[in-house]
Amino acid sequence: MTATYTFDVFSSLDGFGAASGNWTGYWGKQGPELLDHRLAVYSEEQRMVFGANTYRAFARMLASSTEESEVRDPWVTRMRSLPATVVSTTLEGPLDWPDASIASGDAVDVVARLKEESEVPLRSHGSLSMNRALMAAGLVDRVQVTLFPVITGQTGLDPIFQGAADFDLELLERRTLDGHIQELIYRPTHHV
Repeated sequence: MTATYTFDVFSSLDGFGAASGNWTGYWGKQGPELLDHRLAVYSEEQRMVFGANTYRAFARMLASSTEESEVRDPWVTRMRSLPATVVSTTLEGPLDWPDASIASGDAVDVVARLKEESEVPLRSHGSLSMNRALMAAGLVDRVQVTLFPVITGQTGLDPIFQGAADFDLELLERRTLDGHIQELIYRPTHHV
């Protein structure tokens, strides 16, 4: 049996994964429904998969945060407690993550193997370039986009699907959180 792989990403309406300027985390739009839902999603048994850059960013953010900061929201703390595989050809252990291992090599090969061997679903939050490559290889089963009601045309960073292949998306689930945040879960298939 092949494990399901979910590419989980936060996005502005115009497709950016982050922004500079005076935007805060979640673009300042988070509320209790979003945070409770994220904790429920991450409470399920699963294995996290990160690229090296995303792992470094998470480790840096967590190391410089305080217990009270939004970086330490309960779902993030739960995500950090899940087993994780970091795909990298440059990192060396030990990693500053409780149950993480490094898988050296091409992400497509690593994730294809993980999908065959894992007894739990696989999930990646962020890791944009890695997940674009995994989508192109047909290894992403679900794209979970949490869409925040902002446009970051001047300050947007990290275009999520820039350079991605073309895909048709089948909507599997949708929900509105806190009255203004959309969570959309799609099954991607290559557009031919």
